[in-house]
Amino acid sequence: MRAALRVEMQKLVRSLVGTVTSLTLVLGTVSLLAGITAGVRAGQEELVAQVGPAGTATWDGLLLAATQIISAGGLLGAGVLASWLMAREFGDGTISALFALPVGLGRIAAAKLLVLGLWAMVVSLSLGAAVLALGVMLGYGAPDDEAWVALCRQVLLVLSSALLATPAAWAATLGRSLLAGVGATVGLLVVAQVGALTGAGPWIPFAAPALWAMTGGAEVSAAQLSLSVMTGLLFAALTVVACSRLQLNR
Repeated sequence: MRAALRVEMQKLVRSLVGTVTSLTLVLGTVSLLAGITAGVRAGQEELVAQVGPAGTATWDGLLLAATQIISAGGLLGAGVLASWLMAREFGDGTISALFALPVGLGRIAAAKLLVLGLWAMVVSLSLGAAVLALGVMLGYGAPDDEAWVALCRQVLLVLSSALLATPAAWAATLGRSLLAGVGATVGLLVVAQVGALTGAGPWIPFAAPALWAMTGGAEVSAAQLSLSVMTGLLFAALTVVACSRLQLNR
């Protein structure tokens, strides 16, 4: 298992997909936040109306805007990366080589999912540090206790996005295709957005963590968050099982 984990980590570190996804999520979020802040300070009424409570040049506005961006971008980035991790060998035509390894396919799949989790930890901390640095550069001063709590929620939101991207990994495994996983990721985003608009978001696993982060936990209970965790773990287990049952002639 350690060997599989080490190999999968090396694949991610050396891959263009991992680098681009990570930089896009971190730098893209910071760039959008800087643009929103510039528009707010310039008095752009349309922009302020669109972003709502996030349209204030304060720590609260900055962190709320960051949470809104991460709620969609985090799941999208994690879903794309999870799909690539599981479908890379299918796309490269090297899947047959995995059957000759002494490590079972189920353990390889578990290693891939663990790498996804490690990636999420690094990105979440990097993104939190980047948002913190941006707030200081914008002149907001030292964060107060509420701002630190909001930053912690942002970090947890990225981690939960990686956990909830496991359905994309499962779809990529079943479909033996990166596109199958990406399509599943888009579907998850649609479900989350529709659920939030209809008011059923707290009970939809793919929307609950984002609502929890944006409302400070006021609208999402512990039971609803636990449903999100269980959903992610369930699809992680299904992915491992699906990978362990792969056959070359199917």
